Amino acid sequence: MTRQSPQVAMFSGAACAIITRSLGVFSIILAVFLVGCALPERSPAPVLYDFGERTIPVAIPSTPVTSSTHPALAITVHAAASLDSTALLYRLAYDDARQLRAYALARWVVPPADLVQQRLREGLSRQRTVLKPGQGATQVLALELEEFSQVFDKPGQSAGVLRLRATLQQASATGLKTLAQRSVSVQRPAPTAGASGGVRALEAATDAAVAELAQWVQSIAP
Repeated sequence: MTRQSPQVAMFSGAACAIITRSLGVFSIILAVFLVGCALPERSPAPVLYDFGERTIPVAIPSTPVTSSTHPALAITVHAAASLDSTALLYRLAYDDARQLRAYALARWVVPPADLVQQRLREGLSRQRTVLKPGQGATQVLALELEEFSQVFDKPGQSAGVLRLRATLQQASATGLKTLAQRSVSVQRPAPTAGASGGVRALEAATDAAVAELAQWVQSIAP
């Protein structure tokens, strides 16, 4: 039996130790790499949209506000269940117009009903005092928002579509009396395809609806 010299034995032991340490470090690196590969990729955050700082449509004339000729008005806006979220919706009319789809990487800052209500308050306050519900307004403008989406007639060509039903009510000692009702349907072409074009089209459609409602409310005697 051949005996190793002390020098050879020391060299072999050191080599084994180095190899063992190297294998340990490699195992750690490999484990970290595999864990990193197993983690799901982070999805990009959606772009948030609102109506921005825009001026009131010029179609709404500014008139002196007096309590005798312009009763204080409260505004309420309720939306269909499909619109009760911040999803930015669209339809492909050339494929299936009944199917509502939502952009994955674009959303409203607040639900559409809140956007419409804000624009209405801004517009109608040029004509009369606008109060919040429960603050003693003489009249109530109640809206049901039925459609608020970008509709594609064909690929690359779309419009912002807004539909709502408005009810003007008069407050009395016995409750609210309906004065008039009106359906409003507006659409405006989108300047570009995609979510940003849809947002601009829906802004324009909302401004047009606000102007129409302002003239209608103004024409109804209290």
